[in-house]
Amino acid sequence: MAVEKGGAEAEQALVEQWRDMLSLHARTQCELDRALHRHGLCASDFEVLDVLAESAAQDVSCGFRVQEIAERVHLSQSALSRLIARLEKDGLVERGLCAEDRRGVRVALTGKGRALHGDVRPLQRAVLTRMLTD
Repeated sequence: MAVEKGGAEAEQALVEQWRDMLSLHARTQCELDRALHRHGLCASDFEVLDVLAESAAQDVSCGFRVQEIAERVHLSQSALSRLIARLEKDGLVERGLCAEDRRGVRVALTGKGRALHGDVRPLQRAVLTRMLTD
């Protein structure tokens, strides 16, 4: 009986740890959305800009395919496509063919997107530091 009780306690501890992680994620997401809202962004918008900024820093000159972005920001491809369309409408990203690789549509930051990312990145990192540091 003690083994079963120990197993149940371990299982409950695991469930509580999972719920704590979900709670931290939700609180952090809300804080990010609140902080980024004044810049016309939500947390998911910023994540896409951040991934694209990283691609530029790695000299991936023609950006990423939507599927490659989806793998990094954990959104469905359809939700990500809508988000990218909104960012494109706002002039922050552009879609086009890569001169070196014509196998699909790529998404890249515009100058306006790079500037906004640079302005907002310290704010996003400060929220992450505050929320994720014990």
